[in-house]
Amino acid sequence: MRFVILDTETTGAGDADRVCQLAYLVADPTLVGTEVAEIHNTLCEPPVPIGYGAMAVHHITPEMVKGKPPCEKTEAFKRLLALNMPENFLVIQNAPFDLAMLEKEGFVSRMRLIDTLRCLRHLYPEEESHGLQYARYRFGLYKNEKAEAKKAGVKITAHDALGDVLVLKLLLDFLLQEHTPQKLAALTQEPIVYPSFRFGKYKGERVADVARKDPGYLEWMLSKEGEEALDEDWRYTLQKALEEAKEEAVWIMPFGKYKGQSIEEIASHDIDYLTWALEKMDKLSEGMKTAIRRVLEA
Repeated sequence: MRFVILDTETTGAGDADRVCQLAYLVADPTLVGTEVAEIHNTLCEPPVPIGYGAMAVHHITPEMVKGKPPCEKTEAFKRLLALNMPENFLVIQNAPFDLAMLEKEGFVSRMRLIDTLRCLRHLYPEEESHGLQYARYRFGLYKNEKAEAKKAGVKITAHDALGDVLVLKLLLDFLLQEHTPQKLAALTQEPIVYPSFRFGKYKGERVADVARKDPGYLEWMLSKEGEEALDEDWRYTLQKALEEAKEEAVWIMPFGKYKGQSIEEIASHDIDYLTWALEKMDKLSEGMKTAIRRVLEA
């Protein structure tokens, strides 16, 4: 069992963009972390131009990759294919991006995946960020960088794929102090439950509290589609919060002549209106309809 700790740099982040740098360390497990066994770092000439925005991040220019083999022809890529076995662990920060890029080059992982971004979100949900550079300072990884880089023969450069891989290796070592690789792989697959909102009108408030006082807001967020649609983890978070709060939730009428009043308030002076609303108001959410039925049947 080995760890393949990987990062890529690309021509951009769009559907047509491709890999222009592939870097990874192959590390063996030790009692307290990992030991570097192989270093792979290669520039490759992509079939599409490198975007200026991408260049501003990783500083890889067209001149640097001109004449290089394409990603799938590099020795690093061929070795990656040889390592692509179920007994190994593939370690990536924000894995969906890199995996999608590698898939365009013909690589589909068979390794067990550890996405350190998802692991950090599970294990440290209240942190203001879960990015790699944030973790570098938050967990004191930078203190060991020089010694680790000298030992491995790696030069540290921010936003360079190999430099980021070294930081990622230190992050993995940190996580392995308290969690097995199997546990980290399991966390990668589990839905994330966010404790608080980081956006919107309830930014900073706990999701569970909002689910009790304004469940309609959560339902509205869940109804968004297209580019505004929530990712799977936020959908899971809100759906779970609504389910857990259903007995305590205060449903507020979102429109009509009693807009802003709770269903219980309306029932106390005009219960017939609720019956009418249930039959005539097509825009009512399913959660609101269920809450009205519960009041009417009480």
